[in-house]
Amino acid sequence: MPGRGWRGAAAIGAYVVGGFALVLALGLAAFPFGQFRSLIEQRLSARLGSPVTIAAIERREVFSFHPTITIRELRVPQPPWAGNGDMARIERADVTFPVLSAFLGGFRPTALTISGARLNLVRTRDKRKNWEREPRRRGDAGGRASLTRLVVRDMRISYRDAAQDRAVVLDVAADPVHGLRASGPGIVRGSAVRVSLAGAPLAGNDGRWPFRATIDGADLAMTAAGTMAHPLDTGEMTLDLETRARDLKMVDAIIEAGLFETHPVHLAAHVERRAAKWIVSDLTGTIGQSRIVGRVTVDKSGPRTGLDGEIHSDLLDFNDFSSPGSEAAARAEVRAHGPKLVPETRINIYKISHTDGRIAFRATRIVDGDKPSPLTNLSGAVTLDRRLLVVDPLRIGLRQGALAGRAVVDQRDGAKVPKVTLDLRITGSSIGALAGGGGSVTGRVDARAYLVGRGSTIREAVGASDGRIGLAARDGSLPHKIAAALGFDAGRALLANESQRAGLRCVVVGADVRGGVGKVDPFIVDTSESRLDGAGTISFPSERLAIRLTGAPKRGSVLRLPGSAELAGTIREPDVVVPKQVKSAGNIFKAIGRAITGDQGPRATDADCAGLAAKVLR
Repeated sequence: MPGRGWRGAAAIGAYVVGGFALVLALGLAAFPFGQFRSLIEQRLSARLGSPVTIAAIERREVFSFHPTITIRELRVPQPPWAGNGDMARIERADVTFPVLSAFLGGFRPTALTISGARLNLVRTRDKRKNWEREPRRRGDAGGRASLTRLVVRDMRISYRDAAQDRAVVLDVAADPVHGLRASGPGIVRGSAVRVSLAGAPLAGNDGRWPFRATIDGADLAMTAAGTMAHPLDTGEMTLDLETRARDLKMVDAIIEAGLFETHPVHLAAHVERRAAKWIVSDLTGTIGQSRIVGRVTVDKSGPRTGLDGEIHSDLLDFNDFSSPGSEAAARAEVRAHGPKLVPETRINIYKISHTDGRIAFRATRIVDGDKPSPLTNLSGAVTLDRRLLVVDPLRIGLRQGALAGRAVVDQRDGAKVPKVTLDLRITGSSIGALAGGGGSVTGRVDARAYLVGRGSTIREAVGASDGRIGLAARDGSLPHKIAAALGFDAGRALLANESQRAGLRCVVVGADVRGGVGKVDPFIVDTSESRLDGAGTISFPSERLAIRLTGAPKRGSVLRLPGSAELAGTIREPDVVVPKQVKSAGNIFKAIGRAITGDQGPRATDADCAGLAAKVLR
């Protein structure tokens, strides 16, 4: 019958396929790996970029689907750019693995015994690694280790990293009883440390695999204790981290997060790694006397690193975020050139080329060393998107009033120097609060600055900026003698009672800035007794003042000096210079003569304080 013929053919086909599969399985079970030593050398050489040699490859069992092979005298020379000698030399390695998965492209050893190994690992200043021919793809967390048994005897690993100025030499041992152990001396940024690592035995760890790693030194101490999802599976782990260091730059030598020099730090955090995502929670600690808590998530699963986090401080001292060396340099700068209003804060983000994200921040109390700060609190958020950094919102509380606005650092065009935009307002403050305490002059202060310029620091950007700055003080008071002096009335200034007060109608200063030089218009100090007008320039980044001052009283003067004065010096250290001809004996006699005749020139009128303030604060 036809059906019986087809069934017979199918049966014969099944026997043939089954027989072929059996022959293939028997072939794999007895595969002579030693005959493929040259091919294995070629494959390893191509992968490592250096000529690999193997003295012998032997199969321990004649027949097994889970064979153990012995590799003798494996040698990998250093690539020329990494130095002389060998990158790796292993006297003997016994590897057990499932043969079928190996032929299907998934070599996953289950047992490994290494005897007499020397590894010399090198990373150059440009982050080139001698153990990677090609950089690992972003988001690649590495494969899960499949080992259930690890034995290591007489193994030493030497690691030198020029990119982070760190090095370590580790003696490594492992066995089924004591687990994995490694320890040895190291150096981090010139400071000696001792590094140690301990992990549980691999066998019998069906659950999470516990480990502990420490770095112990005078300038850096770090402890990480936790568990991995599987032995040696760094792609899935949870750990508690604690560190003490002389500054954040030392910590950065280990974690490579782009941190900077600071005062000494003590930080602790809970860390989870889920493949390409790092979750840092329960971050607490101190930097100098500043206290911080927070969280951050780092996601490297895509082509760009993503950040999301928030930081809170109940005590913040900006001095803690600079090093003793930079503080000494800043003091030397002040001694040489005087104090500056605009900070020298570095804002160049050119090297942050593959990171985006958002970090919110808040500080509820700000101090300045051991004394109060004119700043009281701080809040805002930093957003980074392809080298466009935006601080918005930004709010800084003052002793009275607040500074608020936004700042933008734009390097999207790949320029080495960023374009910086500052759009800031001060509202509801006072002369006393901005001066750092009390004082004899009072008044409400509002201010506005809109500047756009290129620079790697805020000071440099302002020094090359275009835009406008303005300040208006209203409805205050000042000593009567100062008001008289502003009107160049030397007589009333000398005769005024110390307790007498005059009204401060307004102080209005505005400047159009071009190329870092602000042309002052207007410059008015209007009091109940006098009015002072000025014209000139404010130059950045030197903050040098060059303003000619003329004043007039609003009522009859006792002794009015003709002429003008110069406002020189800097914003933080102004200096009023009275020309010699103004204070000369001849000019004084001229003033006396005019006082006798009653011809002392026109009197000042009230300025349009509201209109002028609106103009400079727009």
